[in-house]
Amino acid sequence: MMLAAGGLGAMPLQEYVEEIEVPDGVVVEIEGFSRIRVKGKLGQVVKDLSHANVRLEVASNKILVKLVGRGRRAKALMGTIRSIIENMIVGVTQGFTYKMKIVASHFPITVKVQGDTVYIENFIGERAPRIAKIVGEGTRVEVKGEDVIVKGVDKEAVGQTAANIEQATKVRRKDPRKFLDGIYIYEKKVGIE
Repeated sequence: MMLAAGGLGAMPLQEYVEEIEVPDGVVVEIEGFSRIRVKGKLGQVVKDLSHANVRLEVASNKILVKLVGRGRRAKALMGTIRSIIENMIVGVTQGFTYKMKIVASHFPITVKVQGDTVYIENFIGERAPRIAKIVGEGTRVEVKGEDVIVKGVDKEAVGQTAANIEQATKVRRKDPRKFLDGIYIYEKKVGIE
């Protein structure tokens, strides 16, 4: 009796291929086999997908994603790569907006944006400002009254920037039922206003 390389009854390696439509007005460039650059009317997004061991090709108005693997894990990875590329296309055509609310019941909070950093001053009476990093080149943060609006073309960068701001205002060593102060995400949507 002969055993397969992966142990008893291992599935053979299989090539999975996904096609992703490229809409008009979007330019896709592949550098190497797994670095992708998507350009649109709002800007460009570049991702290196070499960690996923996929091959990317552009054929007419389609992106071909090829992966050699086996089983559920390979199918799950294909779904992840597909959604990353689709989010890149949506980002350069429509963009992403995350809205956050400043909640302050004890001390008035002041939020300032300087360069690639957000400064949160007077948070629960602290003298030193809390600092959050803005991720990505095209990510913008605006403060309008009690709202902090994070916009950009890269969904991962916009989401990470919003998470950084939310984490910077995490209350430690106090009762979270009483100290509800912070900056919280309340809306995520496609499109830049």
